Amino acid sequence: MTKVLLTGGSGFIAAHILDQLLSASHTVITTVRSQSKADAITSAYPSQTTSGHLTVAIVPDIAQPNAFDSVLQTHGSGLEVVLHTASPFHFKFNDPKKELIDPALIGTTSILSAITKFAPSVHRVVVTSSFAAIINEAHVSDPSTVFSEKSWNPVTIDDIHRNPATAYRASKTLAEKAAWEFVQNKENDAKFDLVTINPPMVFGPVVHHLATLEAINTSNERIVDAIKGKWKGEIPPTGQAYIWVDVRDVATAHVRAGLGLVEGIAGKRLFVVSGWFSNAQIAEVLRKNFPEDKEKLPEEGVKGGELPEEDKRFGYDNSETTRLLGIEWIGLERSIVDTVRSLKRVEASA
Repeated sequence: MTKVLLTGGSGFIAAHILDQLLSASHTVITTVRSQSKADAITSAYPSQTTSGHLTVAIVPDIAQPNAFDSVLQTHGSGLEVVLHTASPFHFKFNDPKKELIDPALIGTTSILSAITKFAPSVHRVVVTSSFAAIINEAHVSDPSTVFSEKSWNPVTIDDIHRNPATAYRASKTLAEKAAWEFVQNKENDAKFDLVTINPPMVFGPVVHHLATLEAINTSNERIVDAIKGKWKGEIPPTGQAYIWVDVRDVATAHVRAGLGLVEGIAGKRLFVVSGWFSNAQIAEVLRKNFPEDKEKLPEEGVKGGELPEEDKRFGYDNSETTRLLGIEWIGLERSIVDTVRSLKRVEASA
């Protein structure tokens, strides 16, 4: 079994990664920002905590340059794989540099630096990046643009005050570029290789012990809004990124890449995409599968949230990622249904 460090263990994606790793009997050290988050995880996995297969460490501020030094000093011996998922994804900030850019950028470079100093046995690092580091905002309506693993967002630090979405995209782009530059810089003497995972919008069920409807992950907020009745009169616009993936597939991608369960992954960007989606399609899935909520859901014929025609939206090609990972992507209807069922369980247990 493999000894793995998973950062940001209470996050939406990381919670599923943690579950997959522990289910396969790997030894996991995971980091969270607070004792309350640590307690939620250890109480959910009491036997693994008691047996030593799970250790939770607190890193209160990943934007500090040496944030991960203590964790790697304490747990670096025998460590083989690091999965770095800790990075903010929200649009509720006042200072984009302090609240988005610094945690994403410094968090990434600080963990890579800590690995080189204290955990020479690590041979692979997987960083959770995003479609945000691939997309080019100027070409989202251009059908001749095809985004792939080779595409890079041209956004710079100078663009972060344009709007919240651009600031978030800058944080992911700059952090991912910093990771690649770190491993390519011979002066850093990195003994590990790097893989990045670049998901677009991520839907899927929440891990119940870590979720509340009031503090749901950003990508699932639209589904919460829909089942709470906020889409009743009009379905809101989908946004600029019309592609999505299920959180369980994203977790599987991290595990397969990190543990070397598939070949040819080293040094790759993995563009994990299930397909196209729109808010209108989500509304249709909800009407079909949750008739008990029809009073809150938009009736058939309510406008809004449609997917643009093909000649008014970008294209994408993630065929290399699909070939490398061998994942059969979960479909939209199953993902939305499973998400809502999980949210209903969270609400019932509140």
